[in-house]
Amino acid sequence: MGPGSGPGRIRTRLRAPRATRTNALHPGAWWVWALGLGTAASRTTNPLLLALLVGVAGYVVAARRTEAPWARSYGAFVKLALAVLGIRLAFAVLLGSPIPGTHTLVTLPELPLPDWAQGIRVGGRVTAEGLVFALYDGLKLAALLICVGAANALANPARLLKSLPGALYEAGVAVVVALTFAPNLIADVQRLRAARRLRGRPDHGVRGLLQVGLPVLEGALERSVALAAAMDARGYGRSAEVPPGVRRTTAVLTLGGLVGVCAGTYGLLTAEGGTYGLPVLLAGLAAALGGLWLGGRRSLRTRYRPDAWGVRAWLVAASGAAVAALLVLYAAHDAYAAAALHPGVVPLTAPELPLWPAAAILLGLLPAFVAPAPAPHDKNDKTGKEPS
Repeated sequence: MGPGSGPGRIRTRLRAPRATRTNALHPGAWWVWALGLGTAASRTTNPLLLALLVGVAGYVVAARRTEAPWARSYGAFVKLALAVLGIRLAFAVLLGSPIPGTHTLVTLPELPLPDWAQGIRVGGRVTAEGLVFALYDGLKLAALLICVGAANALANPARLLKSLPGALYEAGVAVVVALTFAPNLIADVQRLRAARRLRGRPDHGVRGLLQVGLPVLEGALERSVALAAAMDARGYGRSAEVPPGVRRTTAVLTLGGLVGVCAGTYGLLTAEGGTYGLPVLLAGLAAALGGLWLGGRRSLRTRYRPDAWGVRAWLVAASGAAVAALLVLYAAHDAYAAAALHPGVVPLTAPELPLWPAAAILLGLLPAFVAPAPAPHDKNDKTGKEPS
């Protein structure tokens, strides 16, 4: 047995590799995974399952998040989710709840309203049933926000925009330019305010805002002119000639596909549209993708070092899609499954943890083991860029 063999060597081979520019996971895979978790969160109000979804998303973010500046947005999304949950509970306390209840927690002074505002009240009786219903509803929205925050923390936005289809090329470039210029504007404002403070001049109020804003605006216009000249020199905005029939077909497919996606999503989120929601959604997605493919024929461009969708990207995307599909199938199974995913509040009952949905949600942990591990952060590197 040679020096390179043995149990330690086997463990090294099984461990996920370090992320580099060549093996970094495709950003679209992270979004598919996060949207799958978000779809699963939209299918239940069980607080135990929602907490499990949030835990899965948080664990994957903690295991695979890099040190890039955009990766720090997860904490902001968590704070936003907690704020949304608090606002939902405050509305239930102040404005009441449509859920009838018999367990009164507190009775607030009720504000008398005119006759045309019947059905609306401010204050009054606060019941435990209405508060628990608001808690379940707020937890679902908070879980959705945290899933979206996980995608923002894991997927590089610049690489994601670079992977857009050709039909969305102009929109992607505009967003990239905005993301690039926004930090420069903030840095200019901070630099000018610091310079005014050193000179003993005010940097607050209307006068300070005008005297700081004008130099910032001038610098932004100079950068815009320079960028426009550079883009024009590189041939930005060129488009190929396509037949009129192809243009009309592209418009019909794209608009029809978007309408189908909206109708199918509405059907999936409502109890009445469970039969037609999924077919309409799939048909809309197919039409929209066809329209985007045809629209991309007008764009004359090449991709520099395109991101590859490899086996690890398929595994990450499939884990999120599997979580969503299994919870949708479980909800359509029988009445007991629907009751487990949506615990009742009248009368008040303790939520139970259904085993099959919980096991399906745990499939979302797969990216923490198959995605490339983030490279160790260099404390002397202040750029926050990904390794090349």
